[in-house]
Amino acid sequence: MAPRSETPPDRELAASFSLAAPPAAFFDDPHPTFDALRLHDPVHALGPDSVLLTRYADLLAVYRSKDASSDKQREFGAKFGPGTPIHEHHTTSLVFNDPPRHTRVRRILMGALTQRAITRMEAGVTVLVERLLDGMEAKAGAGGTPDLIEDFAARIPVEVIGNLLDIPHADRGPLREWSLAILSALEPAPGEARLARANAAVTEFLAFLRELVAARTRHPGDPEVDMLTRLMRGDAEGRLDERELMHNCIFLLNAGHETTTNLIGNGVHALMRERGELERLVAGAAEPALVASAVEELLRVESPIQLNNRLTTAPLPISDREIPAGTFVTLAIGAANRDPAEFADPHRLDITRTPNHHLAFGQGAHACSGMNVARMEGRIAIAALVRRFPRIVPAGTPVRDARVRFRGFRSLPVALRG
Repeated sequence: MAPRSETPPDRELAASFSLAAPPAAFFDDPHPTFDALRLHDPVHALGPDSVLLTRYADLLAVYRSKDASSDKQREFGAKFGPGTPIHEHHTTSLVFNDPPRHTRVRRILMGALTQRAITRMEAGVTVLVERLLDGMEAKAGAGGTPDLIEDFAARIPVEVIGNLLDIPHADRGPLREWSLAILSALEPAPGEARLARANAAVTEFLAFLRELVAARTRHPGDPEVDMLTRLMRGDAEGRLDERELMHNCIFLLNAGHETTTNLIGNGVHALMRERGELERLVAGAAEPALVASAVEELLRVESPIQLNNRLTTAPLPISDREIPAGTFVTLAIGAANRDPAEFADPHRLDITRTPNHHLAFGQGAHACSGMNVARMEGRIAIAALVRRFPRIVPAGTPVRDARVRFRGFRSLPVALRG
């Protein structure tokens, strides 16, 4: 990624920043704003009892603190309305709960996402990726313009999670739009229309899952390869209740979809802009260590998830001040991952960067449970794409997904060049 201008970050930009109403340019490039905040206002007030953190060390301190809660009952009750489908979903899923519930649910989920299970997935993901690349090539050959998101990046996680839960292929059509609707409700100011879509998506998804669970109850699958059967059975220490089972199946799709789609889309877009790094990756695409390093760097420079949140349960020392108990803390992952105090020349894309302790998957007890699935999908997809189409270039204007919590594209037309 080309070096940025030496123009000092704008103090006024930092002072006036609001997540609920960011500057127009923020969706395309949030980093001038993040640079300004990190330098001038690293503990930025978003409102009463609400702050935004942008420094790497501060995010790490919050992630590691026992006094930073992930429980969202209070926040989501006010945001979504108690008892609504979207409120029930986001307060039941793994990511927005504290121990002991979080510990119990995570243990059962992680029991189905072992490294052995992930290794077993790799051959199927490789076949899927090659089939999707064939489809893109055929589309281009017929005079069409392949879309990296619609034709490739977004289809991989839906198929992977669909295979994990053994969802019939014919029934997978609505999964992506359900996922986008449910996660879009997490935006700082979602609005009535977005919340209505989210509530409808949860309701429809739950009805779909009830039928799927009923069918699996009648005809259980092999728990070694069928995650839904495994989750239904629980483990030696307990089982998920019906509500936990349903909402954490939704969570698995949502988390996997957003992370992997954005990793691949953002990553390839960054490589197309920085041709030297793309050429380095093409030359070493058969080297697993280089591909793995490239994926980590792409996660850092264009983090798929830009924001995370905690609620302080006791006073928490951050930077040069103490954040009071009861403060909503928003963690700017995208800003921390380009903090010059942690990463040399942080705006430069360097696929061999080491060390690279980015925070794209969070840290601590709440580190992303599916991070190694996303890494595996990213490695296979990006390596296969650059081997097949080493001179891939943009073909038209990409469409950014206008959300601040998640960074990705809705559309990314490309021209394939072997």
